[in-house]
Amino acid sequence: MKLTGVELLRVRMPLVAPFRTSFGSQDVRDLVLVRVVTPAAEGWGECGAMAAPVYSPEYVDGVDHVLRTYLVPLLLAAGELTANKVGPLLAGVKGHRMAKSALEMAVLDAELRAHGTSFATALGSTKDVVPCGVSVGIADSVPRLLDEVGGYLAAGYRRIKLKIEPGWDVEPVRAVRERFGDILLQVDANTAYTLSDVPQLQRLDPFELLLIEQPLDEEDVLGHAELARHLRTPICLDESVVSARSAADAIRLGACRIVNIKPSRVGGYLEARRVHDVCVAHGIPVWCGGMLESGLGRAANVALASLPGFTLPGDTSASGRFYRTDITDPFVLDDGCLPVPSGPGLGVAPIPELLAEVTGDRTWLAAP
Repeated sequence: MKLTGVELLRVRMPLVAPFRTSFGSQDVRDLVLVRVVTPAAEGWGECGAMAAPVYSPEYVDGVDHVLRTYLVPLLLAAGELTANKVGPLLAGVKGHRMAKSALEMAVLDAELRAHGTSFATALGSTKDVVPCGVSVGIADSVPRLLDEVGGYLAAGYRRIKLKIEPGWDVEPVRAVRERFGDILLQVDANTAYTLSDVPQLQRLDPFELLLIEQPLDEEDVLGHAELARHLRTPICLDESVVSARSAADAIRLGACRIVNIKPSRVGGYLEARRVHDVCVAHGIPVWCGGMLESGLGRAANVALASLPGFTLPGDTSASGRFYRTDITDPFVLDDGCLPVPSGPGLGVAPIPELLAEVTGDRTWLAAP
């Protein structure tokens, strides 16, 4: 197919409550959305970058700039295009995986809609529903945390993930374990610790956690391998895994026993599937992480999470976890699971009036 043009949208979606992690707090989600138009169909993509470069080097203003200045012009000049060609066409621009992921997602959505094929089917889905976990931010107090976790368990979530940082780790984990017993429980450090914190992280071992996610700096893969020798709790890598190759290297070094796959972080859903395949080949469980996606990104993530190697509940929570009003029909939890969209492409699309309410700038880039 050939692109008629690409539209970039700047969106601000208020959160139901502030979400705090070790790298900051946010009460609104700034997003870059991508709409590609072809003679046969249009497709939607969503960028996972945050407003500031705190999770990764990318941030929404930078994403907007690199898309309109470098990446979109490359695709518009490419002539006949498929989703599989997007990565090679953009390879001359170094990095910017999240921006590239949004473009690939939109092209893949348009391609699949034109062929009447769902995201899930194209990726290799083996499930109709996926079990869901929920990510719980750093709270103001332990009692408030317990109230929040209790609410999510009452709603049916299958797994609880607690954000931690130095000074907020052992005590909240102990409180949740004592209050709620043998639930599926894991923690996420978002790179907040160093190897000097080994004794403190060892204090988490008695709580029988599913995993501790990304305790050390993203570039410290060898440090994770060393840390793994001192912990019983399995280490899961997030920020350190940016491609199938980096996943294979980390596994070979013994830096992780579990991998969190975020498609935006690895450059797109096609690379995410390759990361999945590498992990399956090495017997490494995977789960699907989240970046506070709208219904567009959530639909694609749920489709990815229906692949066979995703054996742990992901951060594919219901729309209401973060947003009172989504820009698509909401994803609603049913017995702790979300249904895998079965319609063409993503199986969902923005509702125009809801999208208009949260959209600021729109830029249309036409094919030459």
